Amino acid sequence: MAAAAQPEIAADTIPGTQIGFSMAFVPGGTFSMGSENGRADERPVHAVEVAPFWMGVHEVTYDEFAVFRYVERDNTAPEGIFDPEIVARPSPPYEDPAHGMGNQGFPMVGITQWAALQYARWLSEKTGRFYRLPTEAEWEFACRAGLESEYGFGDDPEGLDAVAWYFDNADEVFHPVGLKDPNYFGIHDLHGNVAEWTLDQYDEGYYAAFEGGTVRDPWAQPTRLHPRTVRGGAYDDDDDAVRCAARQKSSLTWKRRDPQIPKSMWWNTDSPFVGFRLVRPHVEPSPEEQAAFWSLVFGE
Repeated sequence: MAAAAQPEIAADTIPGTQIGFSMAFVPGGTFSMGSENGRADERPVHAVEVAPFWMGVHEVTYDEFAVFRYVERDNTAPEGIFDPEIVARPSPPYEDPAHGMGNQGFPMVGITQWAALQYARWLSEKTGRFYRLPTEAEWEFACRAGLESEYGFGDDPEGLDAVAWYFDNADEVFHPVGLKDPNYFGIHDLHGNVAEWTLDQYDEGYYAAFEGGTVRDPWAQPTRLHPRTVRGGAYDDDDDAVRCAARQKSSLTWKRRDPQIPKSMWWNTDSPFVGFRLVRPHVEPSPEEQAAFWSLVFGE
């Protein structure tokens, strides 16, 4: 697949606010998922076809999440369409999720995958457009942006400085979104800054089931809370961990300092290196399909 000559970007705002966000069109197609040069969980390389979708130009920011987090910022939706008073919202965190590294203009971090999905459902209900987390396949397809190389620009990690905040240049902190160059689809920070939740359960041997054929829109549907898969690597990772094919699994240790019993469903006290990014299918699912999806992911 050829890389996009001119990115297609759609700007939007959260209804009732001046908080904006942008989505980049990812045209879909077939690509080789995984890496023969990577870890065992990136093999075998296999053919994957993904349907077209829109992906967040940036990781979801603190500013965007704050509209969801604080009810007083979410009180201007049309009456009878959306009642902000009945939305389940994040409980107060035990400590600053960002560990002092930054809020306004920075990626939202330190939340669980469940919390990221709750935000996606809230935004879907508020806007009338269906948002969710990307699958691993969608995420890797967007990161590669038409290339078959280790990074979204080629194989040489020397090019990372232009597109990524990682161990060599980040000074061990994450940075405001969008400061580095975007990829060919117009998407920033897929390499580094903060890692990003996907929809998938982490399974080291998951790719083996697809060897020798082409799989369409794969999704390792979760059957337990951990491990789930995050992608992209973070500000404190080396160049190998921020490759397009690199996979990382979530862990209960990401909330080891949470003193609550039971521990919070919303916050991970020890993962300031993990944020999230949303996608929106190009073909909008029907209301029934959307309801079935939320029922599945939340076990309702």
